[in-house]
Amino acid sequence: MNIFNYFDYRLFLKDFYEEKKKENSFFSYRYMGSKIGIDAGYLVKVLQGKYHIAESSIKKIAEFLKLNDKETEYFATMVNFAKAKSERQTKIYFEKLLSLKNIKSVPLEEYQYEFYKKWYYTAIRSLIGWYDFDGDYKKLGQKLSPPISAKEAKEAVKLLEKLDLIRKSSNGKYELTNNVITTGKEWKSIAVKEFQLQTIELAKESLERHPKDIRDISTVTVSVCFNDIPEIKERIAELRNSILSLASESQNPDCVYQLNIQLVPLTNIQRNKP
Repeated sequence: MNIFNYFDYRLFLKDFYEEKKKENSFFSYRYMGSKIGIDAGYLVKVLQGKYHIAESSIKKIAEFLKLNDKETEYFATMVNFAKAKSERQTKIYFEKLLSLKNIKSVPLEEYQYEFYKKWYYTAIRSLIGWYDFDGDYKKLGQKLSPPISAKEAKEAVKLLEKLDLIRKSSNGKYELTNNVITTGKEWKSIAVKEFQLQTIELAKESLERHPKDIRDISTVTVSVCFNDIPEIKERIAELRNSILSLASESQNPDCVYQLNIQLVPLTNIQRNKP
């Protein structure tokens, strides 16, 4: 078992237990619990993902699993990642997990996570879908609004190639592949939220950067029943899908747009009404 293949410490412990059980049928929750100082019943709840281990148990577990110093640090970080209370803490611990992984074999998750860290990675990918890019990174960067440097454009292209989202054709031009980003639930929300924050900031800046005739930023404040929110979200999803369908059918695209649709509460929500 390679601990660096995991993001969830409870799943790692569960797989460890099952592996030991296969090797020795007498291996039990009671035995494992006694060795790491955790009640057998509580240990079962931990392996089921219902409870967390205490900070004081980390060292005993690491010794029982015979983890080296780096593996112990990774295990402790997994525990903190799972118990993080805020988005900031979650992001910090996730990035620490990535940094502790074996650099000689960089996992695809790290590149996928990186893809969402900069707003212009998705923009460059969309741009290459119709722009005749031949390796001029400065010109490519200047096509964006706001523009990015040649270095940033080069890094974006390099990342997109690693993710196999673009490729260089036989004529030296770049083109899109049919591949898509597939994300794991452990980090998807962290990365996407960071991306959303950047695009929201871009929308705010657009009020000053772009004239009204090439943008649309509108707002509406409404009073609704909380039970109507699922239907409102469904209608928003239908709108997104219809715009995606329109975009996919566009024959000669010549620009890239970012569409943000925001539905946020302006009052406290009473979820459990009598």
